[in-house]
Amino acid sequence: MALTESEFKDRWSKLHGGADVEGVVGGWLSFSYQAARVCTALRITPNLLTLLGLLTAIAMALSTYAAIALLLLVVSLFFDGIDGSVAIVQERDSQWGALLDSLADRISEACWLYMGWRLGIPAWLAITMWMVASIQEYARARMASLGHHEVGVVTVTERPVRAIFMAFALLFYIFDVPGLLVISYVFLALLVFSFLQVMRVISLKLR
Repeated sequence: MALTESEFKDRWSKLHGGADVEGVVGGWLSFSYQAARVCTALRITPNLLTLLGLLTAIAMALSTYAAIALLLLVVSLFFDGIDGSVAIVQERDSQWGALLDSLADRISEACWLYMGWRLGIPAWLAITMWMVASIQEYARARMASLGHHEVGVVTVTERPVRAIFMAFALLFYIFDVPGLLVISYVFLALLVFSFLQVMRVISLKLR
């Protein structure tokens, strides 16, 4: 029997360390649930969505038109955002799927910042951004492998915010707005701050 929306949200919350499912998150989950039902009816698997999200991110990085790159970024985020929901609705959530999703996320973010470099962000800055974000996510994953499944802290530079930064970088380029380098430095500082927040929580949990 198919999961109801309420059951779906409850399961999503449990898989995310008891995360709240109200407000904006609840709205997204309601949309995601409906999208997952459509994918289920079309026999689209969560792993296929993960692959489509990755391929779209690669296409975004290789695009020669910033407007098309922005559209591909949105499409990639859509695929990436609903693959987990489809896994829950189809009762296919698994460790293998979670691993594939995590790997695809890291590669996709590398593609985002490759595009950022093409837009004018210095290579060292783009690479540092990717490294800080990736180490933070690795630390969280390592904590989960040690039995600590709680999110712990929601930082100001979670993956959706990192995507928003990339979208702004593309918009700055499309409309020829100055200041891309400035916002890149500011965002790097926020990434470092977020990383330190996560590491502080981890250190407290492991004492």
